[in-house]
Amino acid sequence: MSHSAVEIANLLYRYAERLDGGDLEGVAELFAHARIKLRDGDASAGALFSAADLLRVLRERVKRYPCGTPRTKHVVTNPIIEIDEAANRATARSYYTVLQATDALALQPIAAGRYHDAFERVDGVWRFSFRDYTMLDAVGDLSNHLNAAVGGNA
Repeated sequence: MSHSAVEIANLLYRYAERLDGGDLEGVAELFAHARIKLRDGDASAGALFSAADLLRVLRERVKRYPCGTPRTKHVVTNPIIEIDEAANRATARSYYTVLQATDALALQPIAAGRYHDAFERVDGVWRFSFRDYTMLDAVGDLSNHLNAAVGGNA
């Protein structure tokens, strides 16, 4: 795997690590230069959002427990990373599975879907430039994870 591919894969994994750690501000920071397509239950479905919008949605929807985390594990797998080194651009398609365990919920998968991401390299550093959150393929019991009914974002 090329150095660029490792850096891009690490962005995918860093997202999961921050979200599972309850660091919603850190999640939004990863998308500071990105446009985000959210699956939303209202008329804005499919609209492009900013990192500030994403942070607002995360704060409204993601339940955090006394430990400060959502008690989830976002497992990102099967990344297909395509890089155009000359253009400083890349894309990635990956799967995610969200596992959760709480006092009220035995460990189980609660959601699965796909991320489609775009990246740009600026001053030698890769960063997100786009994420499509709309591909939620399977939904389990999200009542211990989200404050709003799903169609939400995992």
